Amino acid sequence: MNTVLSVSELTNSVKLILEDSFESVKIIGEISNFKAHFSGHWYFTLKDENAQINCTMWKGINNYVFFTPQDGMKVVITGRITVYPPRGTYQLDCRSIKPAGVGELQAAYEKLKSDLSEEGLFDEENKKEIPKFPQKIGIVTAIDGAALRDMISVAERRYPLTELVVASSRVQGEGAAGEIVDGIESLNKAGDIDLIIAGRGGGSLEDLWCFNEEIVARAIFDSEVPVISAVGHEIDFTIADFVADLRAPTPSAAMELATPDINEIFAFIDDFSYTTTEKINEIISNNRVEIRNILNSYGFRSPADLIRNKAQFMDSLIYKIDSEIKIKIQTNRSKVEILKNKIEANDLTKILKKGFAIVKQKNSFVTRSEKLETGNPVTLQFYDGEVELDYGEKK
Repeated sequence: MNTVLSVSELTNSVKLILEDSFESVKIIGEISNFKAHFSGHWYFTLKDENAQINCTMWKGINNYVFFTPQDGMKVVITGRITVYPPRGTYQLDCRSIKPAGVGELQAAYEKLKSDLSEEGLFDEENKKEIPKFPQKIGIVTAIDGAALRDMISVAERRYPLTELVVASSRVQGEGAAGEIVDGIESLNKAGDIDLIIAGRGGGSLEDLWCFNEEIVARAIFDSEVPVISAVGHEIDFTIADFVADLRAPTPSAAMELATPDINEIFAFIDDFSYTTTEKINEIISNNRVEIRNILNSYGFRSPADLIRNKAQFMDSLIYKIDSEIKIKIQTNRSKVEILKNKIEANDLTKILKKGFAIVKQKNSFVTRSEKLETGNPVTLQFYDGEVELDYGEKK
């Protein structure tokens, strides 16, 4: 009792005692304040009606949890007690997390379903149209599963022209949700996928849980390529079913919905060919009758007369046009001759040659005696030249 300890010494002593005494514990409680840190670690509180304890689950370890914990979920955690000296607090270092019962998973399912529905992820207006003749179908499922074998069998039977591209993914247990998301995203990035089928065979709620994860739902919603959800048996419904563009009760049914039936296509072609042939024969027959009637008409019986009549009419039109043109030319020639004579009669040179003269003063013509200005010189223009005269006072 007389020994004086520092805070660090006391904390380290407590740390040794607690961690040695509670190296492995299993605790049941309710999750609150759950936070998935960007580093990948999980931080949350585990509580009951009387107490609470801080919990940490490190990245890498939480990859083995098949569901995403949610606030209010009752879980059973296996881990060990550790002390965090800087704060002098103890916490639970989680090694595994499991739902306390099926009811907890069902409650989480209903809550997520309600939240996503309110966001509009299930709305019909957001559903993309499923292509009728897909050239490439992407499949997100386990490559060694019976579901894939069933889908390949259906595709080969119904529509062997389509190409199947498999994005292998775990479809159960820890890390499955992340791999499903990666598969959907990689098929979108491929750029030539017409349709995606994501699914697996039936199982328990726990087995199918990866298709109830929020990240899977959002990946399906964000996919630019239409997605068919094909999870479980006919009675199974997952969050993926509600958000997908089309829900199929089984993987086999999904491929049935995704592909046309080649037998139906051949039947359609046969029927189309027969119907088209009959229609063409009918058209030919009707046109044959019409052509025969035309050939037997008056115009086709006397084509030469018709041509001669049209030729005579054409000659008449040409003669009339030629006559009109000649008359028009002669009339215009006479008008030109008259105008020419008028121009020649008023030719200034000819007038001066007759003995007339032009009177100019200040470079302007003087046409009246009263317009002559006294004291200014006057120019007289004759046929053979000009003469300048002084002009004095008028008398």
